[in-house]
Amino acid sequence: MSIIVNLDVMLARRKMSSQELAERIGITPANLSILKTGKAKAIRFSTLDAICRALNCQPADILEYCPEESDPSLRHQSSAS
Repeated sequence: MSIIVNLDVMLARRKMSSQELAERIGITPANLSILKTGKAKAIRFSTLDAICRALNCQPADILEYCPEESDPSLRHQSSAS
């Protein structure tokens, strides 16, 4: 997937445990783990809002877009430029 979740980085910067964040935002540690490992297929804006509030950060501090090199449509676009 081309979306990278940098939640561990922000947790380390804020010196906060996953358990503490899960408690603060009202989700289970298991669901937070799914999000942290990048296995989530989606995230609710309300959850993203709660994470950003708890960590005092922006969504871009947590989520990063990185194009996949193996995507043929991306190669075509880059070779056309």
